[in-house]
Amino acid sequence: MRAMTARIRRALLAGGGAAMVLVGTAKAQAPANGAGPVSFDQGAALRVAPPTATMAYGDAPEQFGRLRLPAGPGPHPVVLFLHGGCWLSQYDIAHAGALEQALDDAGYAVWSLEYRRVGNPGGGWPGTFQDIARGAAHLRAVARAHPLDLSRVIAAGHSAGGFFALWLAARGKLPAGSVLASADPLPVRGVLALAPAPDLEGLHAAGVCGNVIDRLMGGSPATVPERYAQASLMQLAPIAVPTEVVMGAEDRSWRPVGEAYLRRAAERGDRGVHAVTVPGAGHFDVLAPLAAAWREVVAGVRALLPR
Repeated sequence: MRAMTARIRRALLAGGGAAMVLVGTAKAQAPANGAGPVSFDQGAALRVAPPTATMAYGDAPEQFGRLRLPAGPGPHPVVLFLHGGCWLSQYDIAHAGALEQALDDAGYAVWSLEYRRVGNPGGGWPGTFQDIARGAAHLRAVARAHPLDLSRVIAAGHSAGGFFALWLAARGKLPAGSVLASADPLPVRGVLALAPAPDLEGLHAAGVCGNVIDRLMGGSPATVPERYAQASLMQLAPIAVPTEVVMGAEDRSWRPVGEAYLRRAAERGDRGVHAVTVPGAGHFDVLAPLAAAWREVVAGVRALLPR
């Protein structure tokens, strides 16, 4: 990873030092100081430079992506990133900026998607899933104007976005005629799942985030089983591309969901999954470029997209 440069104008420890506020370019080498897991607010407070471009892939206000291009002529390998936030409209793309910038600084183009969520008009089944697929496919149009290597694209995401990253790679299993199917889906060569939430059935049973899964899917696994068969990674596993999973040991709410998926993938013979549990890290450390867990995030990207 490139050394820190003068583009960082100031770095102030926030919330006891677990995260930093950056004006300019977020860098990913400095570890957290052991003050405990990073909170959502600390991660969201990281401020970075504007993206290279922001482009719509649909007409809804939420249907857009942010592109960041690294230095050099390219064509650049691409991290297609999907933010999390419990699938809810109140958590938008804004908190993903530091991660986007740090991956850009590491030498990767980043196409980070916003999408309709539960609470947005058109969010939930099937619109949210269709946005993810459509936004991913829009990379082909982006590449006509920017130097991107579409043979080297990985899907990455955090929490609910980690679920969608896995789902993008599993779409080849969708039945013919599915409302979620695409005629020519953009292929991804790997998945980086950060604290993913792939077990929709388990999350529905737990009633997480105000029973958001029921609202996302338009019903329960018992009432709309055909939808869960097309969406839940517990049913779609195994996927056909290498997968890197990074979770925090202190992520007691969401780590068990990721571990349930890892067990299911192993039961179904998936030998392409590599998982790391980071000691001392919580749910949001994997989003914070100045947290110790970031080393594992970068290692996962490098494993899937060697430079």
